[in-house]
Amino acid sequence: MKLYLLGHDYRYAVEQIMLALFPAQRPEYPETEPEPGDDYARVELVRGDAASARVKLRVDGREAQAEETGDITKFSQKQSRDREAQRILKLAFYHAAMELVEERPVWGALTGIRPGTIMTRLLEKGISDPEALERFQREYFVSPERAALCLDTAKASLRVERELRERDIALYVGIPFCPTRCAYCSFVSQSVEKSMKSIPAFLEALHREIRETAAVARALQLRPVAVYIGGGTPTTLSAEQLTALLGWLSEEFDLSAVREFCVEAGRPDTVTAEKLRALRGVTRISVNPQSMCDEVLAAIGRRHTAEDIRTAYALTRENTACQINMDLIAGLPADTPERFAETLDEVIALGPENVTVHTLALKKGSKITEEDTARPGKAQVARMLDGAQAKLRRAGYRPFYLYRQKFMSGGFENVGWAKGGCESLYNILIMEELCTVLAMGGGGSTKLVDRRTGRIERIFDPKFPKEYIENMDRIAAGKAKIAAFYQETKGET
Repeated sequence: MKLYLLGHDYRYAVEQIMLALFPAQRPEYPETEPEPGDDYARVELVRGDAASARVKLRVDGREAQAEETGDITKFSQKQSRDREAQRILKLAFYHAAMELVEERPVWGALTGIRPGTIMTRLLEKGISDPEALERFQREYFVSPERAALCLDTAKASLRVERELRERDIALYVGIPFCPTRCAYCSFVSQSVEKSMKSIPAFLEALHREIRETAAVARALQLRPVAVYIGGGTPTTLSAEQLTALLGWLSEEFDLSAVREFCVEAGRPDTVTAEKLRALRGVTRISVNPQSMCDEVLAAIGRRHTAEDIRTAYALTRENTACQINMDLIAGLPADTPERFAETLDEVIALGPENVTVHTLALKKGSKITEEDTARPGKAQVARMLDGAQAKLRRAGYRPFYLYRQKFMSGGFENVGWAKGGCESLYNILIMEELCTVLAMGGGGSTKLVDRRTGRIERIFDPKFPKEYIENMDRIAAGKAKIAAFYQETKGET
């Protein structure tokens, strides 16, 4: 779709709402006027006493237009004025689009990764739950079911935020290895068959980064309260390597205040009793089936069966006292609403403390995207997710974190569900951006958070093991950015 922005440069906001409402379209910014038959959007912002957003759309030969107004001048901070301007732009785009689409999206005019932040702001103002739900649906046209998800996750976020102290942080360690690459994955996850030889050198480099990061954390008196080892698949490492990694973290960081220590054992074909016994101090483990249907597992390139998942789950229960999370993905190739329902029934029967229901994201570079693999349509994915909500609530689970991604099947969401008192601290901290996350390892993304102002800065580690190893001098030197950030915000958090 050709996009013409007039009177503003809120490109990202316009792209977000366009992709949410017309997921098959891709943004273009031509220097010439549209040709007859072109799909386009003319998105104009007129500033005055009351700002006005005007949108004209043409899609598949049909045209529509809409206007929305808002008072931008009442906000003193630029960030708030920008947010209000983007809000009315998105709403105008939404109203115009609704004249051209057959089905209203369940997320209405909301876009972005964290739709629940708007609900959180409402609750922080002291608005009652019923009023917050009503306003959420009325102002953003969100379905009642999605509004309820946001209310639950916003309340979980606020509970965690109230317990945080000034210098509390989380730690993340990325292990970018997997036994095979899943068809939906575009991340690191290099096949161990090709990159096993690089694991020792990668771990040596990681040990150095842990030392450098911990030195900065100690100097700043930062206090880790949650640790997450992800990837990839961390349990691709041997028991000895896992023991060494956990030892480095406990030797370099003061983990005495850690309330949650999670390790992903996402691939059951990497789980052994020996490795599980090596995970001393770990409190939460992810054993991620994605599906309990062998045909679906084969379709996504997994070299294990549903029986292997059952075995890995039993091993985890027998060899640890950890809470268990299990990930599922709605919308995978070869899956159906009926098969997905059977998967969910079996997972609930196993009794994990957490169940995370993802929606398939069509990532650039994944096999599914590159080969345009047949997969369930929007209506089928909706049935999967709606059925999951109902079943999980009946089974005593409640949603505690929620996020969306670009190019998700049907424009839906990912939701973490937990039994009472078993909400994942790290997932809430990272998704709601409640505190700094210091990341180490392949693909790690450090997120520096100024809790007073909301200012965020990011530092990225290389994704692939070879680049990570070769750039360790630069990565180590980059830790000075952490100290600089806290120096700039000293006395403000």
